Parts: sequence; C-alpha cells; structure tokens
Amino acid sequence: MSELKKNGLVFLPIALIVIVLDQITKYLCVTYIEYHSAGINVLPFFNLVHVYNYGAAFSFLADMGGWQRWFFSIIAIAITILFMVMLYKTQRSYRLLCLSYVLFIGGAIGNLIDRLLHGYVIDFLLFYIKTDTNIYAYPAFNVADISVCLGAFLLVLCSFIHKENKTK
Repeated sequence: MSELKKNGLVFLPIALIVIVLDQITKYLCVTYIEYHSAGINVLPFFNLVHVYNYGAAFSFLADMGGWQRWFFSIIAIAITILFMVMLYKTQRSYRLLCLSYVLFIGGAIGNLIDRLLHGYVIDFLLFYIKTDTNIYAYPAFNVADISVCLGAFLLVLCSFIHKENKTK
C-alpha cells in the first residue's frame, strides 16, 4: 500500500471526476437540447448544441463507414493503458505531470464510453464568430475533449519545466 502512496496513482480520482462530469454534461445535452439544432444561445459567440462526431478531432475520418469507431476505441484503450503505466512509474511529487496523465485518462475514457455505447461521441460546446455574411465555427467539443487538451498542454509545460530542472 505504501507503494501506491509514492506514485501518481493517487491522482486517479481526478480522472473519475472528469469521466463523471463528461457523462453528466452529455446526458444533459441529449436530454434538453434538440439534436442538430441551433441549440441554446449562451453568449453572442457561444452556443450549447447537440451534435454527434463519428470520427476523431475535427470529425477526422467521420464518414469512413464505421470501422473508425473501433479504431479510435482501441487507440483510447491503448492511451489509457500507456498513461496508467506512466502514472504508476511517476513519483507523486511530479504533480503537474501526474495531473496531465489523469486528464488524458479521463478524457480518453469519457469519449470511449460514447463510442462503445453509441458509435459516436456527443459534442455540445460550440464557439463561433458571426459576421454579416458568414458564420465561422470551431468544431463542437465536450468536457472529455477539454480534459485531453489540458492534459496535452500540461505535458508540454512539464517538458519545459523538467528540461529546465535537468540543466540546473
């Protein structure tokens, strides 16, 4: 048990919080927002919408006939296993690094649940810029996507911090 307290596995509850928050927000989206509508206007540049993503980021490979569901599921499982091993091998004193790992884990599992249950990922956060002639929208995303992006940002940040520590 003392081995558990020394490594980053103590951060795993954060991944669970991400997963629960992701699934709750997706449930609320499906329950209260009409599918593929303009959704709920929150700010002049932000709507809560209800859309499905059959691919990966930016709907990459979305219209490839269904095999991508299993491909991205396998990738999510592999990433989860990889970051779990890395979390186990990382001392808990490297807090930002451990946090980046659990954010990746929580985000990967959050979207994996959608892929396995529905065959697609539920997205609902939509930012856009409206001009007189066009609407320029960033692809809709969800809490799991935010978690993965934050995990990636922290991982990059840690690479600079640890590089600095090694040179001192």
